[in-house]
Amino acid sequence: MKQVAKYAYIGLGSNLGDRLANLKYSLDLLFMTPGLQLEDCSCIYETSPVGGPEQGPFLNACISIKTTLLPVELLKTMLAVEEKMKRVRAERWGPRIIDLDLLHYEGATVNTPLLQIPHPRLKERDFVLVPLADIDPKLIIPGSKQSVEQIVAGRKEITGIISYCSREWCRSR
Repeated sequence: MKQVAKYAYIGLGSNLGDRLANLKYSLDLLFMTPGLQLEDCSCIYETSPVGGPEQGPFLNACISIKTTLLPVELLKTMLAVEEKMKRVRAERWGPRIIDLDLLHYEGATVNTPLLQIPHPRLKERDFVLVPLADIDPKLIIPGSKQSVEQIVAGRKEITGIISYCSREWCRSR
């Protein structure tokens, strides 16, 4: 039985090396996988690191895709991209060449040791919410009963996020 295509949202981040090239290359690798189609991408934002050791700023973005992969298959594909790009997991929230997070998968709520959907810290992270609002402000985050734009609007202040480049970055890779 063929899997019906579903929408999914992925957060991307990099704070080592050529950060913009890293984001672009991660998409090149990701979309080599059959069953994935880019739908939209956010602007890229330069963001201050949250948690973890002292480190340089990140570039963060979000993409929306259509996929026939199941959530765990999609996650494994994302982890394979991180591995191919030589991501090192030396310490939690440490610097990284690439970070791919599965934020939301249409119709799925998952809570396993390997995968949690929606992403467990999605509603807390402005560096994810701001770019996600670029591509789907009306997206309702399961468990919150609020849209992305409502969550962002409810913030008292959003700091440490600076627009870095337009949404065209992902089409010009």
